[in-house]
Amino acid sequence: QVQLVESGGGLVQPGGSLTLSCVASGSFYSGATMAWYRQAPGKERELVAHIAGDGRTNYTDSVKGRFTISRDNTQNSVYLQMNNLQPEDTAVYYCSADWTDYLPRHYWGEGTLVTVSS
Repeated sequence: QVQLVESGGGLVQPGGSLTLSCVASGSFYSGATMAWYRQAPGKERELVAHIAGDGRTNYTDSVKGRFTISRDNTQNSVYLQMNNLQPEDTAVYYCSADWTDYLPRHYWGEGTLVTVSS
C-alpha cells in the first residue's frame, strides 16, 4: 500500500505565498508521475500541475507563472510553491501518484485546504 500525506495549507491573503508538501511512503515507486490537483467548493477536481519521474513539468493555464512544482526523489516528496495567490485559488489541494508496473497504479492523498482571503 502507498500513503501520500500533504501539508502546508492554510489561510493566506491575496498576493501571498504558500508551499505545499506531499510525502509518499509504503510501496511507493520513486519514478512515479506526481501531481497536484485541487477542488474548489461546488466544482470538480482539476489538475493543477504534474511532474514526471524525469522532472518534466506541466501546468494548467491559470497557474502558469505563479505556481512551481518540484520533487525530491531521495525524500519521496513533491512540492507546490504557490505565489501571488488569488481568491480563486481557494480549494482543497490533493497530491497524487501514478505509475504502471504489471498494473496501473493511482494513489491520492487526503488533501490540504488552501484559503485565500483578506
